[in-house]
Amino acid sequence: MSASPRKDPVAVEAEVREKIHLEILKRTGAYHANDHVLLPSGQHTMEYIEKTLVTTEPSFTEGLGAVIAKHFAPWPIDVVLSTGPGALILSHCVARAHPSRPIVIYGTKGLSGGKRRVTLPVEFQRLVRPGGKVLLVEDLVSTGSTLNLLINLVEQLSAQVVGIGCLWRRTSVELGTRPVFSLVNRDFPTYDPGDCPLCKKGVPLNEEFVRRRHARRPSSVQEPKAP
Repeated sequence: MSASPRKDPVAVEAEVREKIHLEILKRTGAYHANDHVLLPSGQHTMEYIEKTLVTTEPSFTEGLGAVIAKHFAPWPIDVVLSTGPGALILSHCVARAHPSRPIVIYGTKGLSGGKRRVTLPVEFQRLVRPGGKVLLVEDLVSTGSTLNLLINLVEQLSAQVVGIGCLWRRTSVELGTRPVFSLVNRDFPTYDPGDCPLCKKGVPLNEEFVRRRHARRPSSVQEPKAP
């Protein structure tokens, strides 16, 4: 009987690491799998990421940020740049664990003329110096559009993007030649309702995430009127 081929140790380590990180995301309630889920876009899928829950467990987030920082430890870094609350929390954890002790700044996302844009607050612009080394950090990368805008922003300021770190990256996303490190590299297919294999099998559709988004309103308080 011929011996079965041995797996590449590096590939095995990456596979084990990814399973561990998926379990961490499950424990936060952010990762939902093995279901028939209706997405806000109207498409269907078997997996779903509740993005706002990814960084709700401080100890988990610190550990995940430390893993990203360790990967980029050989690179001198001046600035960690991110967008959005989840990525900003993660970027703080990355910066704190990185040996260069970089500063942390963030851009704000918006729309202009129907197109996405990223804006760097004026007070942060002087912190991105010409020739400076910038690490981009995201929580979830689904299309790569925000990261490409961040890359353009950094280059406009004559600085250099030395790498991109993220928790989850869909493997179909291309980000050029810059080093990318993600704790989970995983694509989950999405389907139009007419082409969905789960619909054809008669699997019930879980509309919870879309219904919850529309039915619930954020809690808020308002400053009382002056007497």
